[in-house]
Amino acid sequence: MNVRAVAANILFQVVDKGQSLSNALPAGQQQVKPRDQALLQEICFGALRILPRLESIASELMEKPLKGKQRVFHHLILVGIYQIGNMRIPAHAAVGETVEATKTLKGPKLRGLINAVLRNYQRNQEQLDEISMSHNAGKYGHPGWLLKLLQNSYPEQWADILEANNTKAPMWLRVNHQHHTRDEYLELLKNEGIDCTAHSEAQDALKLAAPCDVNNLPGFDKGWVSVQDAAAQLSLNYLQPQDGELILDCCAAPGGKTAHILERTTGSKVVAIDCDETRLKRVHDNLQRLQLQATVVCGDARTPQEWWQGEQFDRILLDAPCSATGVIRRHPDIKWLRRAEDIAALAELQREIFDAMWQQLKTGGTMVYATCSITPQENVEQVKAFLARTSNAQLVDSDINHPGRQILPGEEDMDGFYYAVLKKA
Repeated sequence: MNVRAVAANILFQVVDKGQSLSNALPAGQQQVKPRDQALLQEICFGALRILPRLESIASELMEKPLKGKQRVFHHLILVGIYQIGNMRIPAHAAVGETVEATKTLKGPKLRGLINAVLRNYQRNQEQLDEISMSHNAGKYGHPGWLLKLLQNSYPEQWADILEANNTKAPMWLRVNHQHHTRDEYLELLKNEGIDCTAHSEAQDALKLAAPCDVNNLPGFDKGWVSVQDAAAQLSLNYLQPQDGELILDCCAAPGGKTAHILERTTGSKVVAIDCDETRLKRVHDNLQRLQLQATVVCGDARTPQEWWQGEQFDRILLDAPCSATGVIRRHPDIKWLRRAEDIAALAELQREIFDAMWQQLKTGGTMVYATCSITPQENVEQVKAFLARTSNAQLVDSDINHPGRQILPGEEDMDGFYYAVLKKA
């Protein structure tokens, strides 16, 4: 199918229908030739990063918006504007291919309109781009509620956070310690002409100078290496799993942290639980490729009695459901799918899971509370409230007034992440 048509439909599914890009994009990639899949991804990710600017330009060029059954063609116009203004594709080719997409989308009568709009943008690009950047949403590429939250929470760093959110994320690798040390695998990459650097803290993490197809990574099919952001890999530093322990990875999908625990321990029994059966399939797939064994359970973390009748756990990694505001650079749709009221609802869900999981931890055991969020309500305030109501919980290696560690997006080129370590007295 025409790549621009598929991209327009993906944007329609995400922006208008509320579907996640993680679901919509893979389905769309199956509709185009393999050589066009990277182009499709670039258009979708890029357009979502600067969506308010594209919407602003489109509104300046059209007397009235396209609605109803014609709505997908509105997104086709956004696809065309994005290509002309932000990609190296020659403008005439971008316009031609985008107009041609009206056939695929069964709207040939709109061909003239779309051609006129895109040609008009091409002629008046500088002026229209300037208008699109004249308001906060266009300038910063974030919805107003999130911009305000970040400005209030991080008065000195908010601009850097926005900049990090609007850039492409790097490709981080996690070396499987059961096969190679990080230095050994680094040499394998260099022999293949793949340039990379090591992380200062995450002991198995390597950052590629440029992303590549995983099939070009030495031994990927043999489980020698996985793709995982360095911030997520730091979970091992805080959990510090030991050989032979019973360990729970709570809200585990897609299974990267489960696998990392198994790669770094011997004889440990790891239970991976998640409430989403579909996402658990990725846990099984990852474990199979890495040739690792874990007990994988589908269940609600708030009601562990329904899925666990075994002993209490030595360690629990509670990677709580969250707003994912720390990984916007990898999932730009989060900015437009998330709502301000979601934060309070998520914080309540986290509180329920926190309390339920604490009951599953042995006395003397360690729990790591983690999120890929940067909102204080889900992180620092959540841990403070837990400590206040839980007499046998002790905070480890941080100040009770500022509990845990908040990693901000872009810090050593990592995603945004939060960790707090708690001991059961």
